[in-house]
Amino acid sequence: MSDILIHTEAGVMTLTFNRLDKKNSITAAMYAALAVALEAAREDAAVRVVVIQGHELIFSAGNDLGDFMNNPLTDESAPVWRFLHGISGFPKPVIGAVCGAAVGIGTTLLLHCDLVYAGDNAKFSLPFVNLGVCPEAASSLLLPQRLGHVRAAETLLLGEPFGAEQAREWGLVNRILPPNEVNRFAQAQARKLADKPQSSLLETKRFMKAEQTDAVRKRMTAEGEVFARMLREPAAREAVSAFMDKRKPDFNKV
Repeated sequence: MSDILIHTEAGVMTLTFNRLDKKNSITAAMYAALAVALEAAREDAAVRVVVIQGHELIFSAGNDLGDFMNNPLTDESAPVWRFLHGISGFPKPVIGAVCGAAVGIGTTLLLHCDLVYAGDNAKFSLPFVNLGVCPEAASSLLLPQRLGHVRAAETLLLGEPFGAEQAREWGLVNRILPPNEVNRFAQAQARKLADKPQSSLLETKRFMKAEQTDAVRKRMTAEGEVFARMLREPAAREAVSAFMDKRKPDFNKV
């Protein structure tokens, strides 16, 4: 069975992380599948809304570190950047349904969703600094805008997790529900959107994002270049090695 499930019904395309044995950690192949699905949804007039969801116990543990290190990020044609540019510029409504852990890109991709519904078990974290890299998905731009500098600094510099209530207070989540209701509720909201006039949805979203579209694209590209370089540097190598060895990283040596 595929690690990304794709289902389209009644105008709603649902993309589901389906790699539970690896905590829905994302591989290059999964990013490619997501990118292709978004490209298809963009062109298909029958698709009016996209939902991205995981399991009621886990959304995504972020990147599969082993796979990530074995698939160097050479340029913006890399699957992860194709996906990020695809979701950030996606013209139709996107809904995120999040339960359990949402690590790294599991959180930053939500910044590009128009609506986000979370389980009361959701736990968000942005451990980029702890992994010896920098933020991605234009999160270094969008988080300060959304949270303010002080809160963004706490999430990005310390990389400590925060829960669903905090995320809602900070404006990252629309509503909190019991985990077994989140995906179903997101689908119901998607159906509501799919029944509305598409031209109105498209133009409304376009106007809402117009002021930051270019800035997001530029920041995402800049972050991507630095992220790719930092992955090859000693700090990231030490962080990944420590993760694989199940030990605390020692950055005093790098």
